[in-house]
Amino acid sequence: MENFHVLSLFEGVSALLQMPISVAIGRIVLVLLGFLMIYLGRKGTLEPLLMIPMGLGMATINVSTMFFDPLNLHHGLGNLFVEPQAGATTDAVRNAADLMTIMQIDWLQPIYTFTFSNGLIACFVFMGIGSLLDIGYVIARPFSSMLIALFAELGTVFTLPIAEFFGFSTKQAAAISSVGGADGPMVLVTSLKLAPELFVPIAIVAYLYLGLAYGAFPYLVRALIPKHIRSIKMDPPKGIADISSGKKIAIAVVACVVLCFLLPVAAPLIFCLFFGVVIRESGIRQFVELLQGPVLYLSTMFLGMTLGILCDAGTIMDPKVLPLLLLGMFSLTLSGVGGIMGGYVMYFITKGKYNPVIGIAGVSCVPSTAKVAQKIVSKDNPFSMIMPYALGANVTGVITTAIITGLFINLLK
Repeated sequence: MENFHVLSLFEGVSALLQMPISVAIGRIVLVLLGFLMIYLGRKGTLEPLLMIPMGLGMATINVSTMFFDPLNLHHGLGNLFVEPQAGATTDAVRNAADLMTIMQIDWLQPIYTFTFSNGLIACFVFMGIGSLLDIGYVIARPFSSMLIALFAELGTVFTLPIAEFFGFSTKQAAAISSVGGADGPMVLVTSLKLAPELFVPIAIVAYLYLGLAYGAFPYLVRALIPKHIRSIKMDPPKGIADISSGKKIAIAVVACVVLCFLLPVAAPLIFCLFFGVVIRESGIRQFVELLQGPVLYLSTMFLGMTLGILCDAGTIMDPKVLPLLLLGMFSLTLSGVGGIMGGYVMYFITKGKYNPVIGIAGVSCVPSTAKVAQKIVSKDNPFSMIMPYALGANVTGVITTAIITGLFINLLK
């Protein structure tokens, strides 16, 4: 940390400043051209099935430049999306036979090798999730959504030093603490980048607890929020229906490009999330059905199947796994408490008009925690509709988790 500089947090900015001026200008022009292609595709002037994905890809890739380790097959500046050079390296040619050996003939080995170990399956899941998200809920209530989402990262932040106390390295501790973000794909990527030796147990712990948390969160909410406060009636927020799909697309595209520029190390996941959002709002029925159906469900199926198969006794009985189990539970619980604290902050800001149960939805697994929040409130007051507010916090939680993932990796890689 001796050579720490603020620009190291936002590697895209640092990379742009170190490029030749002609290259930097060219990238900016291509970003603007990408915006134009999306606009013309949305208007129907150009073919939307081609122009919208191509435009967002063009805008994103030109701000996602980052620095690579000189020992890597990449040299200097590059990105985590694709290596465009056609020529293969000598090392790549030499290791081709090794790659075929690694694949073996076991039926799930290629799926693990080509989708888990490089984060591809997380990207597919995020595409599907993005296609389900309505960012209108965030646009309608940006302040409360962001505040709750930030509070709900409490477990992600505070579990790190505790994990270090248990003897884990800083990188391992950061990967473990990412479980508190309650975002499975982000946990996969963080552990893969920072602690590949713990990738399998961390991924298993994360998804086990994501499933268990929704059964435990209602008890946490009832323990921390009295019934008369849980019963606060909230009407659906006004104005959500008036937010046009064009405005949602514009905000999603700008958010995608800005976040990828600041945090290129998380750019693949950020791009996939907002790609799904843009496709949803563009109304391209063929792509929407593809992402919400085959892409999301097939990825989720193989994700669950492969994680289950990885749960062999050798992995689960490793001495390092028990602390992981405890720290994962602690991180998720602390994030739930943090989200509720954020809900209470809004309750006091609004002088008792905001239902703090919404805070639990800041724990970002979409849309499960939002449904948990509405279900809890409905039992105490069937006339209180908090779902739109909860979805706003939920969607923002995904974004804040992506940001923290990028910051962790930038600081610790």
